[in-house]
Amino acid sequence: MTLPVASVQLYTLAKEFTADMGGSLDKLTAIGLRNVEAFDFVSRPTQIRAALDASGLASPTGHAPLLSDTLWTPDGEIPTPAPEVVFAAAAEIGMTTVIDPFVAPERWLTADGVADIADRLNRAAEKAAEFGLSVGYHNHAQEFVASFDGATAYERFVALTDERVQLELDLFWALTGGQDVPALVSALGDRLVAVHVKDGVVPASNPWAPGAGSFGSDSLDQRHAGTADVPLAEALKVGTAIRYAVIEYDKAPGDVFEDIAASYAFLRDGGYVQ
Repeated sequence: MTLPVASVQLYTLAKEFTADMGGSLDKLTAIGLRNVEAFDFVSRPTQIRAALDASGLASPTGHAPLLSDTLWTPDGEIPTPAPEVVFAAAAEIGMTTVIDPFVAPERWLTADGVADIADRLNRAAEKAAEFGLSVGYHNHAQEFVASFDGATAYERFVALTDERVQLELDLFWALTGGQDVPALVSALGDRLVAVHVKDGVVPASNPWAPGAGSFGSDSLDQRHAGTADVPLAEALKVGTAIRYAVIEYDKAPGDVFEDIAASYAFLRDGGYVQ
């Protein structure tokens, strides 16, 4: 089995990236990274592509909404871009896979809701193919709240999606959702092409369960990969087709570039990436 390549989700350094796109990417290159996972790229593909090229980086994967009609912002809900707009931007940047990063928790609570999510992603896969792209889905913990006939909403979603739909498993959020993470990685088999390498003290209860109250990333206690609750090593060892090991912090514990470097060292020194 070929080892995955290391990457980093640019959301981790959102403030730094916005303030100094080229400088922040150069710091990632200096750490040793050669790949990133772009976010918020649809409105600025030319700018991002130029910055990536200048820093010697590639963005084979990226996050963009494909499954929701509106997107939450601090200023209110706004319509999401049409899929063809998303895919055109992704192609300009040089991506191969566009991954939806979040579907609202309430849509995972009914069988019909899960079926609608799967149907939308199957249709998105058809449109993406016209641009030479594939699509995927990235979980949080809301996908593991409800169960149907003994299967979690996430498992039902996987069963209902076309095999062309790729999966990116956030290992921290899967554990927060009560999952046996290595077992889930093994069960997903070759559908699982990317993982988010994220560690920390897992919340005592699922923050997206009904009645859990308001939640923000500021409440998280996230730490360097390999130093907290998530069985990252075990999960990476049982993956059969993982191509991208993507470092991410929802809340970096210190200097973000030092935090990224620490997690990259875990991947590199442990022999989990090329």
